[in-house]
Amino acid sequence: MGSIGFGLRVPGFPVDGSSGSEFTRQVFDFLSELEPYFDSAWVCDHFHPWADFVPVTTPTIEGFTAIAYLSGVFKRLKFGNIVLCNSYRNPTLLAKMGATLQLLTGGRFILGIGAGWKKDEYIAYGYDFPPAAVRIGQLEEAVQIIRGMWTETEVTFEGKYYKIRGAVCSPKPEPTPPIMIGGGGEKLTLRVVAKHADWWNLPNVSVEVFKRKLEILTKHCEEIGRRPEEIKKTLASVVAIAESRGEALKLARGTPFIGSRDLENFIVGDPVTVVGKIKRYIDLGVEYFILRFADFPKTDGAKLFAEKVAPEFL
Repeated sequence: MGSIGFGLRVPGFPVDGSSGSEFTRQVFDFLSELEPYFDSAWVCDHFHPWADFVPVTTPTIEGFTAIAYLSGVFKRLKFGNIVLCNSYRNPTLLAKMGATLQLLTGGRFILGIGAGWKKDEYIAYGYDFPPAAVRIGQLEEAVQIIRGMWTETEVTFEGKYYKIRGAVCSPKPEPTPPIMIGGGGEKLTLRVVAKHADWWNLPNVSVEVFKRKLEILTKHCEEIGRRPEEIKKTLASVVAIAESRGEALKLARGTPFIGSRDLENFIVGDPVTVVGKIKRYIDLGVEYFILRFADFPKTDGAKLFAEKVAPEFL
Protein backbone atom coordinates (compact mmCIF):
# COMPACT_ATOMS: atom_id res chain seq x y z
CA MET A 1 0.00 0.00 0.00
CA GLY A 2 2.92 2.36 0.61
CA SER A 3 2.87 5.43 2.83
CA ILE A 4 -0.56 7.07 3.03
CA GLY A 5 -0.93 10.53 4.59
CA PHE A 6 -3.83 12.64 5.80
CA GLY A 7 -4.02 16.43 6.00
CA LEU A 8 -6.65 18.86 7.25
CA ARG A 9 -8.39 21.42 5.10
CA VAL A 10 -8.73 24.57 7.22
CA PRO A 11 -11.71 26.67 6.10
CA GLY A 12 -10.87 30.09 4.76
CA PHE A 13 -14.18 31.62 5.87
CA PRO A 14 -17.05 30.77 8.25
CA VAL A 15 -20.40 29.48 7.04
CA ASP A 16 -22.26 30.07 10.31
CA GLY A 17 -22.24 33.86 10.37
CA SER A 18 -19.30 34.09 12.77
CA SER A 19 -17.29 37.29 12.99
CA GLY A 20 -13.65 37.38 12.02
CA SER A 21 -12.49 37.00 15.63
CA GLU A 22 -14.95 34.18 16.30
CA PHE A 23 -13.80 32.38 13.16
CA THR A 24 -10.15 32.79 14.15
CA ARG A 25 -10.91 31.16 17.50
CA GLN A 26 -12.66 28.29 15.71
CA VAL A 27 -9.60 27.67 13.52
CA PHE A 28 -7.21 27.75 16.47
CA ASP A 29 -9.38 25.43 18.56
CA PHE A 30 -9.79 23.08 15.60
CA LEU A 31 -6.05 22.79 14.94
CA SER A 32 -5.16 22.64 18.63
CA GLU A 33 -7.33 19.57 19.12
CA LEU A 34 -6.39 17.82 15.89
CA GLU A 35 -2.68 18.60 15.53
CA PRO A 36 -1.64 15.27 17.10
CA TYR A 37 -3.69 13.24 14.61
CA PHE A 38 -2.92 14.73 11.19
CA ASP A 39 0.18 15.40 9.10
CA SER A 40 -0.57 18.77 7.52
CA ALA A 41 -2.99 21.71 7.27
CA TRP A 42 -4.11 23.56 4.15
CA VAL A 43 -5.80 26.91 3.49
CA CYS A 44 -7.38 28.07 0.23
CA ASP A 45 -6.29 31.22 -1.63
CA HIS A 46 -9.23 33.57 -2.00
CA PHE A 47 -9.79 37.20 -1.07
CA HIS A 48 -13.49 36.74 -0.44
CA PRO A 49 -15.53 33.51 -0.21
CA TRP A 50 -15.31 31.28 -3.28
CA ALA A 51 -18.78 29.90 -2.46
CA ASP A 52 -22.06 31.57 -3.37
CA PHE A 53 -23.91 30.30 -0.28
CA VAL A 54 -22.40 33.00 1.99
CA PRO A 55 -22.29 36.79 1.48
CA VAL A 56 -19.26 38.23 -0.30
CA THR A 57 -18.60 40.30 2.84
CA THR A 58 -18.05 37.17 4.97
CA PRO A 59 -14.70 37.39 6.83
CA THR A 60 -12.06 35.60 4.73
CA ILE A 61 -8.42 34.99 5.64
CA GLU A 62 -5.66 35.50 3.08
CA GLY A 63 -4.10 32.13 2.30
CA PHE A 64 -0.34 32.65 2.43
CA THR A 65 -0.42 34.97 5.43
CA ALA A 66 -2.57 32.39 7.21
CA ILE A 67 -0.22 29.45 6.70
CA ALA A 68 2.81 31.58 7.59
CA TYR A 69 1.30 32.47 10.95
CA LEU A 70 -0.28 29.10 11.70
CA SER A 71 2.93 27.21 10.92
CA GLY A 72 4.63 29.16 13.71
CA VAL A 73 1.95 28.14 16.20
CA PHE A 74 1.36 24.52 15.22
CA LYS A 75 4.85 23.15 14.90
CA ARG A 76 4.01 19.49 14.26
CA LEU A 77 2.15 20.19 11.03
CA LYS A 78 3.29 20.81 7.50
CA PHE A 79 1.45 23.68 5.79
CA GLY A 80 0.36 24.46 2.25
CA ASN A 81 -2.32 26.21 0.21
CA ILE A 82 -4.95 24.41 -1.77
CA VAL A 83 -4.13 26.04 -4.03
CA LEU A 84 -2.46 29.42 -4.55
CA CYS A 85 -3.70 31.35 -7.58
CA ASN A 86 -0.65 31.91 -9.76
CA SER A 87 -2.02 35.22 -11.04
CA TYR A 88 -2.00 36.86 -7.62
CA ARG A 89 1.77 36.84 -6.99
CA ASN A 90 4.75 37.32 -9.24
CA PRO A 91 6.56 33.94 -9.37
CA THR A 92 9.92 35.37 -8.29
CA LEU A 93 8.29 36.96 -5.25
CA LEU A 94 6.40 33.75 -4.48
CA ALA A 95 9.64 31.77 -4.74
CA LYS A 96 11.24 34.10 -2.20
CA MET A 97 8.20 33.91 0.08
CA GLY A 98 8.24 30.12 -0.08
CA ALA A 99 11.96 29.89 0.54
CA THR A 100 11.63 32.13 3.59
CA LEU A 101 8.74 30.11 5.00
CA GLN A 102 10.65 26.88 4.42
CA LEU A 103 13.61 28.31 6.33
CA LEU A 104 11.55 29.61 9.24
CA THR A 105 9.50 26.42 9.62
CA GLY A 106 12.45 24.06 9.37
CA GLY A 107 11.17 22.48 6.16
CA ARG A 108 7.40 22.25 6.68
CA PHE A 109 6.18 24.12 3.58
CA ILE A 110 4.49 22.58 0.54
CA LEU A 111 3.75 24.84 -2.43
CA GLY A 112 0.26 24.24 -3.76
CA ILE A 113 -0.47 26.27 -6.89
CA GLY A 114 -2.95 26.45 -9.75
CA ALA A 115 -3.97 28.60 -12.69
CA GLY A 116 -6.80 30.48 -10.94
CA TRP A 117 -10.47 30.52 -11.87
CA LYS A 118 -12.62 33.01 -9.92
CA LYS A 119 -13.29 35.78 -12.41
CA ASP A 120 -15.21 38.11 -10.10
CA GLU A 121 -12.39 38.01 -7.57
CA TYR A 122 -9.81 38.88 -10.24
CA ILE A 123 -11.89 41.84 -11.37
CA ALA A 124 -12.65 43.06 -7.83
CA TYR A 125 -8.96 43.12 -6.94
CA GLY A 126 -7.76 44.61 -10.20
CA TYR A 127 -6.20 41.56 -11.87
CA ASP A 128 -6.57 40.86 -15.57
CA PHE A 129 -8.55 37.68 -16.25
CA PRO A 130 -7.23 36.23 -19.51
CA PRO A 131 -8.59 33.05 -21.11
CA ALA A 132 -7.91 29.72 -19.40
CA ALA A 133 -5.23 28.74 -21.92
CA VAL A 134 -3.29 31.91 -21.08
CA ARG A 135 -3.63 31.41 -17.33
CA ILE A 136 -2.40 27.83 -17.67
CA GLY A 137 0.50 28.99 -19.84
CA GLN A 138 1.39 31.52 -17.16
CA LEU A 139 1.24 28.78 -14.54
CA GLU A 140 3.62 26.59 -16.53
CA GLU A 141 6.17 29.37 -16.81
CA ALA A 142 5.76 30.32 -13.15
CA VAL A 143 6.52 26.86 -11.76
CA GLN A 144 9.66 26.69 -13.89
CA ILE A 145 10.80 30.03 -12.51
CA ILE A 146 10.01 29.04 -8.93
CA ARG A 147 11.88 25.76 -9.20
CA GLY A 148 14.81 27.56 -10.78
CA MET A 149 14.87 30.14 -8.01
CA TRP A 150 14.96 27.34 -5.44
CA THR A 151 17.67 25.26 -7.11
CA GLU A 152 19.90 27.51 -9.25
CA THR A 153 22.39 30.17 -8.19
CA GLU A 154 20.94 32.81 -10.52
CA VAL A 155 17.94 32.59 -12.82
CA THR A 156 17.27 34.19 -16.18
CA PHE A 157 14.03 33.23 -17.91
CA GLU A 158 12.66 34.48 -21.23
CA GLY A 159 9.12 33.27 -21.59
CA LYS A 160 5.96 34.40 -23.29
CA TYR A 161 4.51 35.79 -20.08
CA TYR A 162 7.43 36.28 -17.69
CA LYS A 163 10.92 37.63 -18.22
CA ILE A 164 13.45 37.72 -15.39
CA ARG A 165 17.15 38.47 -15.51
CA GLY A 166 19.66 37.40 -12.91
CA ALA A 167 17.13 36.71 -10.14
CA VAL A 168 18.68 35.32 -6.95
CA CYS A 169 16.95 33.52 -4.09
CA SER A 170 19.20 33.11 -1.05
CA PRO A 171 19.12 31.21 1.16
CA LYS A 172 17.82 28.28 -0.83
CA PRO A 173 14.95 26.37 0.77
CA GLU A 174 16.16 23.17 2.38
CA PRO A 175 14.80 20.76 1.47
CA THR A 176 13.31 22.06 -1.76
CA PRO A 177 9.53 22.21 -1.14
CA PRO A 178 7.34 19.91 -3.25
CA ILE A 179 5.34 21.74 -5.90
CA MET A 180 1.74 20.52 -5.90
CA ILE A 181 -0.27 21.58 -8.96
CA GLY A 182 -4.03 21.51 -8.61
CA GLY A 183 -6.50 20.93 -11.40
CA GLY A 184 -7.96 18.40 -13.78
CA GLY A 185 -8.16 20.09 -17.19
CA GLU A 186 -7.40 17.22 -19.53
CA LYS A 187 -5.71 18.94 -22.47
CA LEU A 188 -3.64 21.65 -20.81
CA THR A 189 -3.52 21.49 -17.01
CA LEU A 190 -2.74 17.79 -16.76
CA ARG A 191 0.04 18.22 -19.29
CA VAL A 192 1.58 20.90 -17.06
CA VAL A 193 1.23 18.49 -14.13
CA ALA A 194 2.96 15.77 -16.12
CA LYS A 195 5.87 18.04 -17.00
CA HIS A 196 6.43 19.98 -13.79
CA ALA A 197 4.55 18.73 -10.69
CA ASP A 198 5.98 16.85 -7.74
CA TRP A 199 2.44 16.39 -6.39
CA TRP A 200 -0.92 16.55 -8.14
CA ASN A 201 -4.22 17.47 -6.47
CA LEU A 202 -7.77 16.92 -7.64
CA PRO A 203 -10.72 18.03 -5.48
CA ASN A 204 -14.09 16.41 -4.78
CA VAL A 205 -14.36 13.85 -7.55
CA SER A 206 -15.71 10.32 -7.62
CA VAL A 207 -13.51 7.27 -7.88
CA GLU A 208 -14.52 6.90 -11.52
CA VAL A 209 -13.62 10.50 -12.41
CA PHE A 210 -10.29 10.26 -10.60
CA LYS A 211 -9.52 7.08 -12.53
CA ARG A 212 -10.22 8.79 -15.87
CA LYS A 213 -8.16 11.86 -15.01
CA LEU A 214 -5.28 9.67 -13.86
CA GLU A 215 -5.36 7.72 -17.12
CA ILE A 216 -5.07 11.00 -19.05
CA LEU A 217 -2.25 12.20 -16.81
CA THR A 218 -0.45 8.92 -17.41
CA LYS A 219 -0.73 9.40 -21.18
CA HIS A 220 0.74 12.89 -20.90
CA CYS A 221 3.61 11.47 -18.85
CA GLU A 222 4.26 8.78 -21.44
CA GLU A 223 4.31 11.37 -24.23
CA ILE A 224 7.02 13.42 -22.53
CA GLY A 225 8.98 10.44 -21.21
CA ARG A 226 8.24 10.85 -17.51
CA ARG A 227 7.31 8.05 -15.12
CA PRO A 228 3.84 8.71 -13.61
CA GLU A 229 5.11 7.23 -10.34
CA GLU A 230 7.29 10.32 -9.87
CA ILE A 231 4.15 12.40 -9.17
CA LYS A 232 2.43 12.01 -5.80
CA LYS A 233 -1.32 11.78 -6.35
CA THR A 234 -3.48 13.62 -3.82
CA LEU A 235 -7.21 13.95 -3.36
CA ALA A 236 -9.03 16.79 -1.60
CA SER A 237 -12.46 15.83 -0.38
CA VAL A 238 -15.24 16.84 1.97
CA VAL A 239 -15.80 14.15 4.61
CA ALA A 240 -19.09 13.57 6.41
CA ILE A 241 -18.43 10.79 8.90
CA ALA A 242 -20.47 9.64 11.90
CA GLU A 243 -20.97 6.46 13.90
CA SER A 244 -23.93 5.43 11.73
CA ARG A 245 -24.68 5.78 8.04
CA GLY A 246 -27.88 7.67 8.78
CA GLU A 247 -26.09 10.26 10.90
CA ALA A 248 -23.43 10.68 8.22
CA LEU A 249 -26.03 11.21 5.49
CA LYS A 250 -27.83 13.78 7.63
CA LEU A 251 -24.55 15.58 8.20
CA ALA A 252 -23.73 15.52 4.46
CA ARG A 253 -27.11 16.88 3.43
CA GLY A 254 -26.89 19.58 6.07
CA THR A 255 -23.58 21.05 4.97
CA PRO A 256 -23.54 23.51 2.06
CA PHE A 257 -20.32 21.93 0.78
CA ILE A 258 -22.25 18.77 -0.12
CA GLY A 259 -25.98 19.43 0.20
CA SER A 260 -27.88 17.86 -2.70
CA ARG A 261 -24.77 17.13 -4.78
CA ASP A 262 -23.81 13.64 -5.89
CA LEU A 263 -22.49 11.86 -2.80
CA GLU A 264 -20.10 9.82 -4.95
CA ASN A 265 -17.96 12.95 -5.26
CA PHE A 266 -17.35 13.02 -1.51
CA ILE A 267 -16.46 10.70 1.37
CA VAL A 268 -19.64 9.99 3.34
CA GLY A 269 -20.58 7.25 5.77
CA ASP A 270 -19.80 5.40 8.97
CA PRO A 271 -16.14 4.44 9.63
CA VAL A 272 -16.36 1.10 7.80
CA THR A 273 -17.85 2.74 4.71
CA VAL A 274 -15.28 5.53 4.78
CA VAL A 275 -12.42 3.01 5.03
CA GLY A 276 -13.82 1.24 1.97
CA LYS A 277 -14.11 4.46 -0.03
CA ILE A 278 -10.57 5.52 0.77
CA LYS A 279 -9.26 2.09 -0.19
CA ARG A 280 -10.82 2.52 -3.62
CA TYR A 281 -8.89 5.76 -4.16
CA ILE A 282 -5.70 4.20 -2.84
CA ASP A 283 -6.10 1.30 -5.25
CA LEU A 284 -5.95 3.88 -8.06
CA GLY A 285 -2.73 5.36 -6.69
CA VAL A 286 -3.82 8.15 -4.32
CA GLU A 287 -1.15 8.58 -1.65
CA TYR A 288 -2.33 11.64 0.22
CA PHE A 289 -5.74 12.93 1.31
CA ILE A 290 -6.55 16.55 2.21
CA LEU A 291 -9.83 16.46 4.09
CA ARG A 292 -12.46 19.07 4.93
CA PHE A 293 -14.68 17.76 7.70
CA ALA A 294 -18.32 18.67 7.27
CA ASP A 295 -19.00 19.32 10.96
CA PHE A 296 -16.39 22.10 11.39
CA PRO A 297 -15.96 23.89 13.80
CA LYS A 298 -16.72 20.72 15.76
CA THR A 299 -13.93 18.15 15.84
CA ASP A 300 -16.13 15.05 16.27
CA GLY A 301 -15.84 13.92 12.65
CA ALA A 302 -12.10 14.48 12.39
CA LYS A 303 -11.47 12.66 15.66
CA LEU A 304 -13.66 9.74 14.63
CA PHE A 305 -11.72 9.57 11.37
CA ALA A 306 -8.39 9.71 13.22
CA GLU A 307 -9.41 6.96 15.63
CA LYS A 308 -11.27 4.52 13.40
CA VAL A 309 -10.21 5.20 9.79
CA ALA A 310 -6.63 6.49 9.63
CA PRO A 311 -5.11 3.57 11.60
CA GLU A 312 -6.20 1.23 8.81
CA PHE A 313 -3.70 2.93 6.50
CA LEU A 314 -0.82 4.04 8.71
